[in-house]
Amino acid sequence: PTKGSEFIPAEWLGLALSFSIEVSTYLKHGVRMIATIEAQMNSVERVLYYTNNIEPEADEYVPEHDPAEGTWPTKGEIQFQDTSMRYRDGPLVLKDISLNVNGGERIGVAGRTGSGKSSLMISLFRISEIEKNGGKILIDGVDISKIGVSTLRSNISIIPQDPVVFSNTVRYNLDPFKRSTDEEIWSTLNKVQMDEVIAALPEGLEEQVAEGGENFSQGQRQLLCIARSLLRNPKILVMDEATASIDNATDATIQTMIRDNFAGATVLTIAHRLNTIMDSDRVLILDDGRIAEYDSPQVLLNKEDSLFRGMVEKSRSAKEKGDL
Repeated sequence: PTKGSEFIPAEWLGLALSFSIEVSTYLKHGVRMIATIEAQMNSVERVLYYTNNIEPEADEYVPEHDPAEGTWPTKGEIQFQDTSMRYRDGPLVLKDISLNVNGGERIGVAGRTGSGKSSLMISLFRISEIEKNGGKILIDGVDISKIGVSTLRSNISIIPQDPVVFSNTVRYNLDPFKRSTDEEIWSTLNKVQMDEVIAALPEGLEEQVAEGGENFSQGQRQLLCIARSLLRNPKILVMDEATASIDNATDATIQTMIRDNFAGATVLTIAHRLNTIMDSDRVLILDDGRIAEYDSPQVLLNKEDSLFRGMVEKSRSAKEKGDL
């Protein structure tokens, strides 16, 4: 075109076209960033919700009510008095539970799925608080709602169904707070028949435990958890279906160890295999969050309409069918 014409020069047109192509790329990137920000704001929304709406846990320590270290519990007596509990705004999962557990007793807890077995233990550790309806839980006469949660939990031991091990040394897994001597640790390992296994490791107690404890078998990981609890010498031990995921032979070995090494402690066992609680002092049967039966295994087995008897017979029938 001539100098005085109204047409856009070719060089300007080429420059405009090249920039327009880039602009579309920038627009696509902008739309993608907006979508990403919108998605990530969901996380911000959840954090704000948890910060503003979720009630925090109770204080770790309450100096005016916490018993002096080493003075509580002495007997291991547990009392549930009209205890009810729910998860958040859901229905009640424990309904007016009232029972007494004497110090040193072995109590088996059984019931169908959803009957409240694990909820009973959750209320004992105050992972979820009980209803403020006048009900309470006492350990050796101390109302656990009045003391700090760390004080409470440091004086009760639990052996969970899935053994928890840390990606650290064997020593740390057994004694994370460095309160025991080497002699005490090796003595405890001997009691759970793990001393030879640990001694055979290249670095012994300083051997690193792989993530998830993959360098130990399922049974060995469970034995390490038992050793950890044994080192603390608790007066109350909770076993939450601790042997449900291991074979019968290892189960029998572990049950014998627990009977021998926690002889003076109060032991609450949530049963997956009913044979693990047949030698308990008493058996607690829960049904829909309520106490259905609470007596010695022999007394319950002698009752024709007993829920416990029905569960045992059903378990034996299922085992016989599996053997055929």
